[in-house]
Amino acid sequence: MSVSEGVSAMAERRREGGSSRGRLRVLLGAAPGVGKTYEMLGEGRRLRELGRDVVIGVVETHGRAATLAQTQGIEQVPRRIVSHRGVQLDELDLDAVLARRPELALIDEMAHTNAPGSRNAKRWQDVQELLDAGIDVITTVNVQHIESLNAVVEKITGVVQQETVPDEVIRDADEVEVVDLAPQTLRDRLSAGQVYPAERIDAALSNYFRLGNLTALRELALLWLADEVDSALRSYRSQHGIDSAWQTRERVVVALTGGPEGETLLRRGARIAARSAGGELLAVHVTTQDGLRGDRPGALTEQRGLVESLGGSYHQLVGDDVAGTLVEFAQSVDASQLVIGVSRRSRLSAALTGPGIGAEIIRRSGDIDVHIVTHSAAGRRGPLPTIRGGALGWRRQLIGFAVALIGGPLLSWLLFSLKAPGSITSDVLSYQLLVVVVALIGGLRPALFAAVLSGFTLDFLFVEPLFTVTIADPLHALALVLYVVIAVLVSIVVDQAARRARAAQRASGEAELLAAVAGNVLRGDSAPTALVARAREAFGLSGIRLLSPDGDVLAVDGEPLGGNVAGGDPEHTPHDAGGLAARAAAAAAGGPDARAAGAAAGASAPAEGARLPRPPRVESVPVGIGADGRPRAVLELHGGDLDAAGRRLLDAIVAQLAAAIEHTDLRETAKEAAVLAETDQVRSALLSALSHDLRRPLAAAVAAVGGLRGAHRLSAEDRAELVETADESLATLSRLVTDLLDVSRVQAGVLAVSLGRVDAGGGVVSALDELSLGPDEVELALDPALPPLRADPVLLQRVLVNLLTNAVRHSPAGERVIVSTSRLGERAEIRVADRGEGIPEDQRESAFLPFQRHGDTDNTTGLGLGLALSRGFAEGMGGTLTAEDTPGGGLTMVVSLPLDDAGLDASTLPDPGAEYDILRTSHREPRSDDEGGTR
Repeated sequence: MSVSEGVSAMAERRREGGSSRGRLRVLLGAAPGVGKTYEMLGEGRRLRELGRDVVIGVVETHGRAATLAQTQGIEQVPRRIVSHRGVQLDELDLDAVLARRPELALIDEMAHTNAPGSRNAKRWQDVQELLDAGIDVITTVNVQHIESLNAVVEKITGVVQQETVPDEVIRDADEVEVVDLAPQTLRDRLSAGQVYPAERIDAALSNYFRLGNLTALRELALLWLADEVDSALRSYRSQHGIDSAWQTRERVVVALTGGPEGETLLRRGARIAARSAGGELLAVHVTTQDGLRGDRPGALTEQRGLVESLGGSYHQLVGDDVAGTLVEFAQSVDASQLVIGVSRRSRLSAALTGPGIGAEIIRRSGDIDVHIVTHSAAGRRGPLPTIRGGALGWRRQLIGFAVALIGGPLLSWLLFSLKAPGSITSDVLSYQLLVVVVALIGGLRPALFAAVLSGFTLDFLFVEPLFTVTIADPLHALALVLYVVIAVLVSIVVDQAARRARAAQRASGEAELLAAVAGNVLRGDSAPTALVARAREAFGLSGIRLLSPDGDVLAVDGEPLGGNVAGGDPEHTPHDAGGLAARAAAAAAGGPDARAAGAAAGASAPAEGARLPRPPRVESVPVGIGADGRPRAVLELHGGDLDAAGRRLLDAIVAQLAAAIEHTDLRETAKEAAVLAETDQVRSALLSALSHDLRRPLAAAVAAVGGLRGAHRLSAEDRAELVETADESLATLSRLVTDLLDVSRVQAGVLAVSLGRVDAGGGVVSALDELSLGPDEVELALDPALPPLRADPVLLQRVLVNLLTNAVRHSPAGERVIVSTSRLGERAEIRVADRGEGIPEDQRESAFLPFQRHGDTDNTTGLGLGLALSRGFAEGMGGTLTAEDTPGGGLTMVVSLPLDDAGLDASTLPDPGAEYDILRTSHREPRSDDEGGTR
């Protein structure tokens, strides 16, 4: 029976089985060794003591004494022996358990694959038959065996799972319980030999049982169970007709409009969700059914990618009632928080069209907390207020005229309807109030218009003779003059107040701009960009950019005009160097046309008879003065003229830009000086090393050769000894020179690398052969299923020779160096572990520097280039070389190299839960030479 058929049959039996079906309890663990089997046996013992009929169907103790002790006193059904390819395998005897028919069966390792020829391919299918027979089952499974998590576990551990259990099988269980153990506690148990035998501990700790792996697997198990509990809760609410939200976990819904504020809202929502374990982030965009809402597909696509990178989910909804659709979705997913952006509408727009969607969402949200988040699109700074012209804008003046035109007739109709003898006084005061109101709103012009209009209206409708504009009484003419005077006086007061308010706003804006400019200079690399952006906003320009003397764009904001740039892309098109020099020279000269020098520079001459539009307004301002007298940069202002106050602010911005550019130049100079200092340090170390390490073998060789010249006085034994001394000294000298040349190539970036498919085990064996190291010095734990590496075989061998030489030298007497290979994702790791004193964590990086010896005290083991060369060779092959602690004490060097993709074969990948043989290889006796490399 196939897996899919088994799942379908299981679901069908579940629907028909009713109460006769047995109950399934699953003990879920994050990794091997957390205690699932021990817990299962303990529960079986407890239930047996309570009178239940309990048997052990199958249990895997893995040689653990504590687990074996738990089986005592519980009846065990004998296993079925299966012969496969000459190997005797013991499996669960399903028929024997069914014939025994206990109340409860303990079945270990639910994901196990049965031996060929068994009735079912998987053990979980055996469990289903027991349940169908009415037998309760307690079983165990690790999170890496859940089918839906297979790919996730592979990314975490780098190992492909071969044995999996369908999610439906575990979800269908009556109880799922996580057997939890802290990652470090599990590693301590592993180190103490309570999980694996001693020969497997180091390899396990260094690979699958890394602290990060265990932490991620633990989180995966807890989150998977939390999701299942949440699904069960939703089913319960649906079955019982419960509509109100049960906010059992933090779910944050972020409303996206497609505007620029989306990124801010998403990051705020992600922070809210991250405050509690298991928090979820859901992004929602609501579009209308007619599709006419002004969405920005490009922005929404970018925001969707951001949602996925933050671990959330994106949802697209359709609805004309945006607020209702959003709240309905939030309630359907039991959201606890709803994040929306503050409205981008102006106050006038909000006053005319109502409070908006945000207020409606708050009104309908109920128990859901609503966060209204401010953002740059809502609080974007506008240009600085101008004081030129009238103090009141044309909008207020238009509103004043509208009030006069609408309010005057309405007031006249109302007063004429209520006209009575002696009401002339109240009529006059009413019209006077209208004039004052219009003056407060629109200023002088609307007030004069309202005064004249109300005076003639008052005379026409309320002053004898009626319905004429004749003024019989001079006092009435005086009243009309008073109307005008009062309107003028009130308008002057309003105008002055408006001017002072605008001047205060201008001063506040200038102070804010200067404060921002002073702070931005401390930002380092981002200071020019921030200053340019703030200047464009403050001056209301269409675009602004900062150009280097060579025409390169240093910073740009807005949309600079392209009339003076060949090509038209202001951000990427190189500026015309001649035009830039001309504008910089004119701007620096300070002539009458200096500010507008860029308007015509760089423009091509029009063809004869052709009429071109007036070139756009472009001002060029020099920024700073370099040592050669040329400007450090040129600031181009596109699309506007500045008043005197604006130019004063521009001078401050230019000064800060000059300081920022100078700061950047000084930082680059400091970097160059640091490189020179490092080079000088290496040169000094090289000279120091040469003065001793090269002189020693060179002096020995010279002395030996000199002795050989007097060969007629030497015996044969002395002659042979001198020849051997000269040979060893020259060989040592050759190795030292070779190392020095290799270090030079690595640092110069000209290392010759020939990449190809390399077998990791073969590289290790070659290094051992070169050093003549045997099983007394080195223990091998090589993965036979590891695919070929992508590496240079010669360089890889040199790396391993250096690392093995160091490890053997620093290992205590009687302790063997352990060399292991393993796969981690799409990379392979070769680990060389010793039991020496190790290197403190704060000194590990310095150990990879050239001319560094362990402790800098041993001058007899070479120049101290071994680790520096090894790391350079590893990085040249696209890999890394890092140092780690060896569990139990010592140092482990880890060489990580990419796998050769062409050689990957999924059928050859190992099962992480399976055992693989420890490959042990014998070699020749070691030699005494240890010049391969030093720590």
